[in-house]
Amino acid sequence: MKAHTYLHFDGNCKEAMTYYADVLGGEITMMMQFSDAPDEICQNFPEEVMDLTMHCTLEADDVTILASDYLNDREPHLAGNNFAVSLTTHDEDEAEAIFNSLGEGGFVMMPFEEAFWGGKFGMLQDKFGIRWMMSFETQSA
Repeated sequence: MKAHTYLHFDGNCKEAMTYYADVLGGEITMMMQFSDAPDEICQNFPEEVMDLTMHCTLEADDVTILASDYLNDREPHLAGNNFAVSLTTHDEDEAEAIFNSLGEGGFVMMPFEEAFWGGKFGMLQDKFGIRWMMSFETQSA
């Protein structure tokens, strides 16, 4: 299992992650805009977010930072809700067990279910107020 910091930005994710890549001597290895999602997913997003960053990965030596622009109409983007711990595993049962355990006494923001990019994904806030993102990734052949 791997754990990474996942940062949320208020519309300037691409700018911030490009800056961090420069400062850390790293490389952006993935940049996906909301408009890159399949049509059936895109129809759920407001037009004004289509050019914002849905997901970004920055790698610098042994450091990986994940990020996106914050898209949540239920609460404002604030210091404190602008990050999460992102866990990734190749064991689906382990991923589901961890997600369910962390969710006890907290609240699920996005159910742990099939993701259009493959595997499964879910988000929650635990009973201590910490946000978690759980990913199950199938291993490539």
